[in-house]
Amino acid sequence: MLRFMRLGPVGAERPAVLDDEGVLHDLSSLTDDIDGAFLASGGLETAARALAADDLPVLDDPADGSRLRIGAPIARPTAVICIGMNYAAHAAESGSAPPTRTVIFFKHPNTVVGPFDDVLIPPGSAKTDWEVELAVVIGTRARYLASPADALAHIAGFAVSNDVSEREYQLELSGGQWSKGKCSETFNPLGPWLVRASELSDGSGLKLRSFVNAEPRQASTTSDLIFDVAQIIFELSQYMVLEPGDLINTGTPEGVALSGRFPYLAPGDIVECEIDGLGRQRQVIKPGQL
Repeated sequence: MLRFMRLGPVGAERPAVLDDEGVLHDLSSLTDDIDGAFLASGGLETAARALAADDLPVLDDPADGSRLRIGAPIARPTAVICIGMNYAAHAAESGSAPPTRTVIFFKHPNTVVGPFDDVLIPPGSAKTDWEVELAVVIGTRARYLASPADALAHIAGFAVSNDVSEREYQLELSGGQWSKGKCSETFNPLGPWLVRASELSDGSGLKLRSFVNAEPRQASTTSDLIFDVAQIIFELSQYMVLEPGDLINTGTPEGVALSGRFPYLAPGDIVECEIDGLGRQRQVIKPGQL
């Protein structure tokens, strides 16, 4: 399984790929970044062929990020589109019935940060929450798709996402929509890597988990999605044009602080999110500064 990554300081990440043997290779000869243009051109498959031909140099950097920071595996997307209440148990713990149509909201693209970057609690916030989610990255433009069967061909790959949320902003101060509680800085850690859709098919059957201070919080499988990945992309394409590099967060399972079973996040807490085959991310929670 090839794992596509971006390494280096914020704003100066370099593209790389981790091969099946755990060796990191430089993608700079193929692209300046893992962005929409690279994905739309079939760049992931081009990189796979170059790797098979031994045409990509080895990067002298450990893949655990001990020397270079690991950034989000895609450059800043043009859109971050989120699906709400897409696991029945999470809808129940939120006090809602499972939706019969997709619930859609947006995050600002600048919320996307690296998988090991700090998450900053907004000043005065008391209800910052975690949400492990399967992230879908669009590879080719999708508009007015005829059926869900057409959707999977438009996916570049999958990643781990933490849809961090401020619940007071989202629900009590929302004015009827959720984005206020979703758009604070650092509120979308992504990665550590991107895996091609060709290696994970439709993204079903993947176990996803979250932990706070090493204590289990969420544990489910993407097979429990109310609206699966193909259905999500199909429906979104009826309302908007999906562009290469766009990020879709597909929803979170039960086990968040909103349930009342766990405390909300506080400075010093450590959140970890993982999905089988897509890696594990870890954030230290810190106070945001005015």
